[in-house]
Amino acid sequence: MAKVFKADEIKNIAFMGGSGSGKTTLMESMIYENGIIKRRGSIEGQNTVCDYFPVEKEYGYSVFSSVCNLEFSGKKLNFIDCPGSDDFCGGAITALHVSDTAVILLSANEGVQVGTQNHFRMAQKEKKPILFVVNKCDHENANYERTFEQLKEHFGNKIILLQYPLNQGAGFNAVVDILKNKMLEWKQEGGAPTEKEIPASENDKVTQLRSALYDMAAEANDTLMEKYLAGEILTENEVLEGLRSVFASGDVYPVMFTSGIRDMGARRLMDALAIIAPTVKEAHYPITTTGKEIKPDEKGETSLFVFKTSVEPHIGEVNYFKVMSGTVRTGDDLVNISRNSKERISQLVSVAGSIRTAVDEVCAGDIAATVKLKDTKTGNTLNSKDCDYDYPPIQYPHSKYRRAIKPVTEGETEKLAALLTRMHEEDPTWVIEQSKELRQTIVKGQGEFHLRTLKWRLENNDKMFIQYDEPKIPYRETITKISRADYRHKKQSGGAGQFGEVHMIIEPYVEGEPAKEMYKIGGQEYKISVKDKQLIDLDWGGKLELINSIVGGAIDARFIPAILKGVMDRIEQGPLTGSYARDVRVIVYDGKMHPVDSNEISFRLAGRNAFAEAFRNANPKVLEPIYEVNVFVPSDMMGDVMSDITSRRGVVLGMETEKNFTTLHALIPLKEMSSYSTTLSSLTGGRATFSMEFKEYQLVPADVQDQLLKEYAETQNDEE
Repeated sequence: MAKVFKADEIKNIAFMGGSGSGKTTLMESMIYENGIIKRRGSIEGQNTVCDYFPVEKEYGYSVFSSVCNLEFSGKKLNFIDCPGSDDFCGGAITALHVSDTAVILLSANEGVQVGTQNHFRMAQKEKKPILFVVNKCDHENANYERTFEQLKEHFGNKIILLQYPLNQGAGFNAVVDILKNKMLEWKQEGGAPTEKEIPASENDKVTQLRSALYDMAAEANDTLMEKYLAGEILTENEVLEGLRSVFASGDVYPVMFTSGIRDMGARRLMDALAIIAPTVKEAHYPITTTGKEIKPDEKGETSLFVFKTSVEPHIGEVNYFKVMSGTVRTGDDLVNISRNSKERISQLVSVAGSIRTAVDEVCAGDIAATVKLKDTKTGNTLNSKDCDYDYPPIQYPHSKYRRAIKPVTEGETEKLAALLTRMHEEDPTWVIEQSKELRQTIVKGQGEFHLRTLKWRLENNDKMFIQYDEPKIPYRETITKISRADYRHKKQSGGAGQFGEVHMIIEPYVEGEPAKEMYKIGGQEYKISVKDKQLIDLDWGGKLELINSIVGGAIDARFIPAILKGVMDRIEQGPLTGSYARDVRVIVYDGKMHPVDSNEISFRLAGRNAFAEAFRNANPKVLEPIYEVNVFVPSDMMGDVMSDITSRRGVVLGMETEKNFTTLHALIPLKEMSSYSTTLSSLTGGRATFSMEFKEYQLVPADVQDQLLKEYAETQNDEE
C-alpha cells in the first residue's frame, strides 16, 4: 500500500523556466532517479512522462502543466512542471497558486531571458521562495560565470552559489559542491555522482564561497552561529538547515547546476529541495473567501481545491486537487460548495506525469487527482458535510490575442460551443465570448501560438474543423452637440388606432454636469423643468440619462417607460456604424396623446424615431476601445519596439529601465493590436513580452471614421 504523507512531510514545488530551458528533460531525469521509470524518454522520441498530450508531442514542448509526485529522502516532493512559453503562462500561475516553492530553470548558454524575468515576477508576487537551476551545462556555448553574473545583476545579492561547474561545455561531467565540500563527478551516463576531493586549484575560490554561505546560514540560527564563531566545521545538513529559514523568507536565492539531458545533477537537486524547501506545514496557509486561514490539519474538516481539469488520452476528464484540510478517502461523499452539488470520490490517484498510482487516502497539503466527477470544474471547492470553506478563484492575466471563430461545417455551432467551454475549463486563459454586439464568437488567449494550439486540438482530437477570422472591433457611437427632434406615430386601420407624438432634446452626457434650465436650438428657446430623471448604466459602458420635462399633462407619465424602451431600441444600433451608442442625455419636453388611440407601442415607436433623428443631427462620432499596453523588452531592442508602437497609432506614456530590460507603457487602439503578439515576437526574436488591459474609449481620427462609415455603408448595401 502506498505511503500516506502528512503535511510536515509534503513539499509542493512549481517547476518553472522559459522555453528551451529544459524543464521537461530534467524532470524526466528526476523521475528516472526516483525509480518510477526504468528508461528516460526524450522530447525527440515523444515519450517523456510529462509531455504526454498529443499536441505536446506534435510541437515538441510543454503546453499544459504536469503534476509529478516523487518520494525522496522521506519527503514527498510534488512538482508541477510548467510550460515555458509566455503563451501558456496560465500553467505557471496555477502551479504557483498551489505550491510553496518555485524552482526556476535557465539555460547555461542563454542566461537570463524574458521568460526568467516573467517567472521570477510571478513567484515574487505570490511570495514564494525561489531556487535557480542553471541547466544545459553541457551545451557547447555554456558559460556559467556569465550566467551567474546576470543572475546577480538582475536579482541582486540574494543570489548565492551552492555549486559551480568545473568543466562546462561538451565535456561537462563535474561540479564543485560547496555544501558537501566535495567535487561531484558523473560517468558518461549520469545518475549518481562519485564524490571526490576538490582540486587544489579551486581551494581559494571554495573557501571564499563557503564562507559567504556559512555566514548566511549561521545568521538564521543561534546554535549554528555559536558553533561557527567557535571555529567548528558546519556539516552539509547543518548549513542546509540554516538556509531553510532564510530561503523560506525569500532572503536568499540559491543556485544549482545540472544537465537534464545527461542526468547530471537531478539527484542532487532533489536532495537539496528535500531539506531546504518549506513543507506545507511551514508555508503560508490558504485563505478562504471569508478571510479564514485554513491550517493543513489531516484531522480537520475535509476540504479540497480543484486547480486543474483536463481531458486526457484514454482516461477522459481528470480533476487535479490540493487537499487544503482533512483527509480524503476513496468512496467519500463531498459537497461541491461552488456549484451546490454532491460528488463521490470513486478513485484517488497519485500522479507522476502520465503515470497514475491508485491510493486509498490523501492528507492535508498533498496533491492528487480523481476521475469521473459529475459536476466539478477548475476553481471549485469540495467539502465534507457541514464544512463551508470556499477558496477564491485563481486570477489569470488579461488576454492579449483575439480571433473570431466558427465551424467550417454549418450546423456545428452548438457542438463547437460545447467544445470551447470544455477547452476553457482545461485552460482558463482560453477565454470564450459569445458577442451579441459583434455577432461573432470571439476566442481570446495569450498569443498567436496559444490560439493555434486550440485549433490543433479541436481539429486533431475532436475532428471539429474551424476557421479563424479577424474579429470585429466593438466601436461605440456618441454625440458631440445638442440636437432636437420630434416624431408623430399615427396609424389607423379600422377599429382602435395608434397615436403617439414625442418631442425631445438630446445632448452629450457628462458626469456631474446637470441639464440646463434653458436650451436655445435653431433660434428657438426651450425651457426645461425636471419632473423626473433616470440614469442608466449601459451594459456596454457609458450612461444614458432620460429626463421627463413634460408639463401640462401633454404625455401621461405612464408612457415614459415606453419612450425609454424606444430610445433603448435605437441606442443599441447607432446610425454611423451600427455600434452601441453611449453617454447621451435625452430630455422629453413635449408631445401629444390621444384619449383612445394612444398606447405603449405608439410611444415606443415615436420615441425610437425621434431619438434616431435627433442623434443623426447631433454631430455623432465613433469611439474606439483603447488599451493600456505594457511591453517588457531588452533595452537594446527598445527603438524597434517604440517605432512599431508609433506605427499602430500608439502613444508612449513612459518607460522604466531595470538592468538590461525596459518596460514601455503605451496606449494603443484595439484595432491596431490584432497582430501585435506575432510582430513583437518577430521584432525581438521572442525575447519580449507584453500585457494589455482595456483603458477607455476615445474618438477615432477623422480619416479612420470616414473609412468606418464607408465600410458600414457597403455592408448595408450588401444586405439590401
